Amino acid sequence: MLTLFFPGEAILAKGANTAPPRAARWAFYNCAMSFSSISALSPLDGRYATKLATLRPIMSEQGYMHRRVQVEVAWFIALSDCGFAEFKPLSPGARTYLLGLVKHFTEADGLAIKDIEKTTNHDVKAVEYWIKSKFEARPELMRAGEFVHFACTSEDINNTSHALQIRSARNAVLLPALDRVILKLRDMAHTFAAVPMLSRTHGQTASPTTVGKEIANVVARLQTASERIAGVTILAKMNGAVGNYNAHLAAWPDFDWEAFCKRVVETPEPLGLGLTFQPFSIQIEPHDYMAELFDAVARANTILIDLSRDIWGYVSLGYFKQKLKSGEVGSSTMPHKVNPIDFENAEGNLGMANAMLRHLSEKLPVSRWQRDLTDSTVLRNVGVALGYAVLAYQSLSTGLAKLEINEAAIAADLDASWEVMAEPVQTVMRRFGLPEPYEQLKKFTRGEPVTRELMWGFIANLAIPDAEKQRLLAMTPATYTGKATELARRV
Repeated sequence: MLTLFFPGEAILAKGANTAPPRAARWAFYNCAMSFSSISALSPLDGRYATKLATLRPIMSEQGYMHRRVQVEVAWFIALSDCGFAEFKPLSPGARTYLLGLVKHFTEADGLAIKDIEKTTNHDVKAVEYWIKSKFEARPELMRAGEFVHFACTSEDINNTSHALQIRSARNAVLLPALDRVILKLRDMAHTFAAVPMLSRTHGQTASPTTVGKEIANVVARLQTASERIAGVTILAKMNGAVGNYNAHLAAWPDFDWEAFCKRVVETPEPLGLGLTFQPFSIQIEPHDYMAELFDAVARANTILIDLSRDIWGYVSLGYFKQKLKSGEVGSSTMPHKVNPIDFENAEGNLGMANAMLRHLSEKLPVSRWQRDLTDSTVLRNVGVALGYAVLAYQSLSTGLAKLEINEAAIAADLDASWEVMAEPVQTVMRRFGLPEPYEQLKKFTRGEPVTRELMWGFIANLAIPDAEKQRLLAMTPATYTGKATELARRV
């Protein structure tokens, strides 16, 4: 029986009093690659593992390996079509076989590359060697083996792989999850467009709005934020060790390597990468597009933090109720509670995402001279940052689906807040030239409880046309909502 003790990292056999040798400990850690999610260090791969099943194949180490193989294969096939006497065009069968390595890349393939890396201590070189190992028994490919990774620096493979990962994560997971939130909010904006609600500015009662209009405000902001996320151009460079095609030109000085590299980067998949070519770089792609993208995601997340806090407040006020689910517990000691946990989880995870996204956007565009490796380890956390965002979007979708409007509570709040009618009354007084309308209403309402009867009495004594007086007397906090309904339905 084995027991794992922390923090000493000692795996002790029952009855033993010393830790096993390092080799045994590493054997344990290697086996731990398949341990239960309950043992995961990150909650994204532990508690929330099932919620991120769509993101994990894209942004994991496995996904990174897959994209590296894709880039190497695309580069290799393209080189064969350059017209070089030393590398004849590949046969259709060879091309199909190579593209199959990408299409059918498995976890076992990823683990095989990791096994090679134990010897090379270099992850990209391990990918190169793995691809070459797949050429065995294929003479055509064996003869061309040294054109795998030809003239490439590791960053030519890595930056393109990260770009492919990020594009896929954005388009296939992040934006669809965000769009589900937007669509639900838009539906709510339309459904509740005409439900009047008391506003609160500085926490105090203010001019009424409608539930739908307040939700529409968020929809409009999120639509803009989503468009900015989608609009970021994903860039990639393939120009050698310091961005000057040095090795390429050493081999074939008369070949237009820049045009070729641009073609590989921009040709649609599977024969190319379908990205946008970055012509100027040091060894690494500058990562400015990443910073732009991560800032755009963080901006959307900030809007959603704002939303989460507001809905939390409205639940607290009783404006919204939450659908009950049999068996769920809101408190370990207070049976009556139904906590707004989905919005609290969303707020917390959006904060986690933004903390990481901001570090990524600040750090990644900075590299010492032509290269340092500080970006390499940081880039491996892009999936973590996006994972927290996607997790938050899911929580919001769940929470929004559980909300039920409590029109009675909203109406009661409005009816108890006749002081908000001071704004329309003093505005009409201004129109007809009555003296000091603002000051009169300030004296009448500020810090004092105002009832319907008191407000009606004030209006009745105003020296304004009778028709205008009757219009003001007919107005209530519930009807004083301006264009809120129209705006909500327009979004």
